[in-house]
Amino acid sequence: MKTYLLLWYSSEGARPSEVNRSLMSLGFKPIQGAYDYVYDWGNNVELDEILRFGDKIHMTLKGTGVMFKTETVNGKE
Repeated sequence: MKTYLLLWYSSEGARPSEVNRSLMSLGFKPIQGAYDYVYDWGNNVELDEILRFGDKIHMTLKGTGVMFKTETVNGKE
């Protein structure tokens, strides 16, 4: 299972390099393509854990002016 993260930055908010450090501390890896970051869960993960992780992302990005979208899928490359 993997969670993909797409970000929208505001010119009035935090710098992308600051946001990058915060997201990497959560375990995200930056990628190129349709999404900006990926988090690899390894095997299957429960929905409750995915929701708690979404809360962590929200708390991490709060006050940065960054909007985000997550997508958790099984087997997407």
